Amino acid sequence: MVAAADAQNYAQKLGISHGMSVQELGWDEDTDDALRDEVEEVTGSDLLDEETDEVVDVALLWWRDGDGDLVDALMDAIGPLADDGVVWVLTPKTGQSGHVDPSEIAESAPTAGLTSTTPVSLGSWTGTKLMQPKTPSKQR
Repeated sequence: MVAAADAQNYAQKLGISHGMSVQELGWDEDTDDALRDEVEEVTGSDLLDEETDEVVDVALLWWRDGDGDLVDALMDAIGPLADDGVVWVLTPKTGQSGHVDPSEIAESAPTAGLTSTTPVSLGSWTGTKLMQPKTPSKQR
């Protein structure tokens, strides 16, 4: 029962709410189905895949050590992102297979034009929120 209670916090921790469009990148058999299911339940729609041409509010990027160049993946993730959209890089926790050193995310984010925030715990995964910097020209 504890796992179900924890799962109910995933979308909240990710700042995801009803009506948001969420794109999922890097899905594989090791991704957390409870997290995916809750995001779909909260938003009221299916996760969008890599092929979507919709503007998205949130991109969930499942990322593991050995998946390739994180900067390239982040550039792909921000393509369909709304101006105020965010990218969540989801990595296996320390000690798990595929763990990514947090410094890799911290170094890759600015290269892709993103700023990172403090990671959050999501079961056996860690989520790091990356945001596009606010530009003065967009403020009115």
